[in-house]
Amino acid sequence: MTSPRTVVVIGGGISGLATALALMEQAKARGVALRCTVLEAGHAWGGKIVTHKIRELITEAGPDSFLSTKPAGLELVAKLGLTQELINTNESGKKAFVYSRGRLRELPEGLIAFTPGQIGPFLKSGVLSFRGVLRVGLDFMLPANRSTSDESLASFVRRRFGREAFERMMEPLMAGIYAGDAEQMSARATFPRFVELEQAYGSILRGMLAARSANKGGARQAARRTMFVSLKPGLEALVTALIGRLSSQGVTLRSGVPVDSLRVRSHQLGRWTYDVMLQDGSALSADSLVLATPAFVTAELLRPLTPIAGGLLEMIPYASTATIALAYPASVVGGSIEGFGFVVPRIERRELVAATWTSLKWPHRAPSGQLLARCYVGGAGREAILDLDDEALVERVKAELKEICGLAAKPTYMEVNRWLKAMPQYRLGHLDRLEQAEVALSRYAGVVLTGAAYRGVGIPDCIREGALAAEKVIRYFSGERH
Repeated sequence: MTSPRTVVVIGGGISGLATALALMEQAKARGVALRCTVLEAGHAWGGKIVTHKIRELITEAGPDSFLSTKPAGLELVAKLGLTQELINTNESGKKAFVYSRGRLRELPEGLIAFTPGQIGPFLKSGVLSFRGVLRVGLDFMLPANRSTSDESLASFVRRRFGREAFERMMEPLMAGIYAGDAEQMSARATFPRFVELEQAYGSILRGMLAARSANKGGARQAARRTMFVSLKPGLEALVTALIGRLSSQGVTLRSGVPVDSLRVRSHQLGRWTYDVMLQDGSALSADSLVLATPAFVTAELLRPLTPIAGGLLEMIPYASTATIALAYPASVVGGSIEGFGFVVPRIERRELVAATWTSLKWPHRAPSGQLLARCYVGGAGREAILDLDDEALVERVKAELKEICGLAAKPTYMEVNRWLKAMPQYRLGHLDRLEQAEVALSRYAGVVLTGAAYRGVGIPDCIREGALAAEKVIRYFSGERH
């Protein structure tokens, strides 16, 4: 009887857990006997997916939702039997705002998806001047840039839509996703769809109009889901269900087990055995490794195997952020709070990046008599505020809320969640460096990288990349090339 193949997944965030599930499913489908172990340095699973329940409040320390337009998230939810727990954003009060020129201005509906055809609402909102709106429309007439070289996200948006649209509209929306500086971010790595539309249609807006027309049937099918969705008990329910499923499938799950180093040995040409040296002095051996750790951790582990790959991965910088949850009695808030929240452009030089009125955006997050807010600070170039202690940080956020939206009430609950070196930054040349790292690592075909550091930071991106990593491992075991 053939001995089972062994895989060790290092990293117990959503990427590592999704990889382990995909490994077990694909191995079963391909008839590959497999034994899988997942190692997590910390004592909790799920990485940045952390839900807190405080009496009737539900707060998310990390992400609070995921995109329904990327199928991997919804597919995993269905696979784990959680579809009934999915919740849409509230149907009422679907407004979002941007703080611009001293006050909150409503963003036209559909802007987050950048749906064209909203000229009237654009003009009324005051987000862009009349000249700024006209400049956005020039996208229809400007020639496409046919260069294959990388371009910063800021340069790309300014070139297609103008400086005002970038500074007042697109930059704050993008900062909320990547916590990055658009002047340094790679357009190809962060918003590849925009680049593809320019190349295919010569215009972003023309391409989006064509895509919207072609997708009318699909849109009707997906209409029951809002763009962002969450889970009624909180997103940590996804992690809990994953852990349960993996345990039932015989996956070994070990938390509180930091990895010290990797070693490699070979007893057969082109086949390696990987030794995972743990900080407690013990070791595990495996036929294949999946590294689902942050890039700077992966770089240190890989450096003895391939200094080139280690050096390239070390070049992926990370930004630090914090989320601050505040709860208020609804009776003292007044009528100044409406919609789902607001974003703040960098050009406004405020310390608050964004705020979400969580209890207005999501059902079941707070009792009817309370307003739950979630504030976001930090990110590339804005990290100085994180030097404050928790008390001072809350006071600074409260002052920002008072100045921006007039919220001067005293919160009845406060919670600070810090995420140090948590957000990978896809800077110019990011995809080229990834290709070079993969070439440098190609000698060790049984070593596979996955996670938010590479090709997508969202939950569905991490799930999708985990499935692709699993496919590479199974193909390696089957004697196929990646």
